[in-house]
Amino acid sequence: MSICPRCAAQFTCAMADQTGQPCWCTKLPIEPVLPIYPAVANDQSLCFCPLCMQEWQQTKSLPEQS
Repeated sequence: MSICPRCAAQFTCAMADQTGQPCWCTKLPIEPVLPIYPAVANDQSLCFCPLCMQEWQQTKSLPEQS
């Protein structure tokens, strides 16, 4: 099991947990790379859980392009 660094919920990250199946996040739309949470120096997953990822996607904002 993985632990969300944002809310501490346990969830399955197929990549980190090596389930041999595609992870749920591979079905999400491709987004520009943006830091979503400060890196945590431990062996836990740094992925957000599905709920936190959905919330982040709804509230994120990209810098204005000049």
